[in-house]
Parts: sequence; C-alpha cells; structure tokens
Amino acid sequence: MNPFARSDGKIAFQGRPGANSDMACRRFLPDWEPVPCQYFEDAFEALKSGKTDLAMIPIDNSTAGRVAGIHSLLPDSGFQIVGEYFLPIEHQLLGLKGARVDQVKLVLSHEQALSQCKKTMNRLGLETQIFSDTAAAAEEVARRGDPSYAAVAPALAAELYDLDIIERDVFDRRGNTTRFIVLSREHFIPDRDGRATMSSFVFRTHSTPASLYKALGGFATNGINITKLESYILDERFTQAQFYIDVEGHLEDSSMRNALLELGYFSSVTFLGTYVADPFRLSGSRSSEHKAR
Repeated sequence: MNPFARSDGKIAFQGRPGANSDMACRRFLPDWEPVPCQYFEDAFEALKSGKTDLAMIPIDNSTAGRVAGIHSLLPDSGFQIVGEYFLPIEHQLLGLKGARVDQVKLVLSHEQALSQCKKTMNRLGLETQIFSDTAAAAEEVARRGDPSYAAVAPALAAELYDLDIIERDVFDRRGNTTRFIVLSREHFIPDRDGRATMSSFVFRTHSTPASLYKALGGFATNGINITKLESYILDERFTQAQFYIDVEGHLEDSSMRNALLELGYFSSVTFLGTYVADPFRLSGSRSSEHKAR
C-alpha cells in the first residue's frame, strides 16, 4: 500500500513546532499534520503505536555529519524507508515584534545552530546561550517578552510564535543541508517507472580478513554507485561492526539483486527500503518539488 496515497495523514518528527524537522514535514507532505515528539525514540514510538502514519527523521547534515543515535534505532525498528527529503538549513535571527538588532543582548539556540552562525553573531557583537533546540529557543523568546533576547531559528518559528525576523540569513555558510528519511510501518516499494531510486541496507560482515572488501565487490562489478557507507561498533570488545549503506538503484533491478547476493554471501543483511530519490540529488537545489507519491 502506498503510504502517500492518503491526504489527511499524520507524520511524527523530533522537536518543537517550528523546528527544521517540522518544516521538512510541511514541505514534503503539505496536507499532512506534523506531530511533534520530544525525542527520536518518541517519534519512533508514535509511528509504531499507530499514533502517526509516517515519521520524518534527520539522518545527515552537510556541515555537522551524521545525526547521532538514528542508526542504532533504525535497524531493529521494523520500519521501512519510503522517502527522503533534503532541506536547506537557513537560520534567521528572531525577536519580539518591533524589536531591533541593536536592542538584542543574548541569542538563544541549539548548539549546532549557534556554531553555524558564529561569524554573524561576532559581527553583530551578540552573546549566545545554548538551548535545547531552535524552535524551543524561539518559544522562550516569545515567553520572556524582553527585546534584549533573540533566537536563531527557522522562519517557520517566527510565524508560529508571533516573532519578527530581525536579521535574515544569519548562517555563515550557504548550502548547509540536512537529509531526512521518511519511515513507514508498511513495506512499500515504488514502481520502476524511470524515476531515480535509492536503496538502503544495514549489514554485518563476518570477522574474517577482507570481508568488507569482498562484500562490497558486487556493487562494483554490477555498476552500482555507493553514495554512503558508515560503520558502527556493536560490542564492548570492538570486534563486530555494522555498516549502513545507501546505493543508487531499485531493489528489483537485476544488477541490484546480483550485488545483494554477493553482499549476503559475506555478511548478514537487513533491507531498509527502496524509495524515490529526492530531485535535490540531481539539481543540488530545492527548485524541483519532490515527486514521491
């Protein structure tokens, strides 16, 4: 069953309303209801329990790297990846209605957001304070009602918490992007209709010399491009590793089948999903809308 077929679904995300994950949900599925969850585990539980139909989870950031914790939750969840979305991270400086930058003394935000705006904060002569997340920082500024406080947060947070954008695009580096994956309880594989697709797996190699080299050889001989490969230690003795891999291609392609046969010969494999590739992969921008459903 196509998880995108309905128009009134609910999609879980980690964070407060107005967070980047909330924005990703609204852009990917504009007719769905985003459901905020405090922790990633809560978002997984919301999907597992049926409270939501899907979950939108960040997995990589072009500046900060992989999102910690997700890869330990994903393999045993039983969920399938049914989509991906790339969101450009565009930090704004938010303050009270009518507030000016020269009134601001202290800026609140998540640690990563502040680090990505360090040059701008220094140029403006603003002190910063780490907060739990960007949207929560915006909510706190609205609650305090003090023009000397501001938040670094997405533009959506200004709308939700009735704040002004008092300085636009305060990020230091343009092009900072987060990749999100969309998870479903239902297993769904899109048709092979000419659209570019991605496939994701986790696998554990046998503890023998060159096992990883041999396991990945099938992708090379079958002409399949590996776009991501990461390893994670599983035991206290550092003797067993698990690998997460993203590759270009569809599960039903003969080349993919052959590559997986070879991968399975040298390792134990868990399939995570085949899904339509976000057009961002080809264009490097958000000018093209996602066509997953």
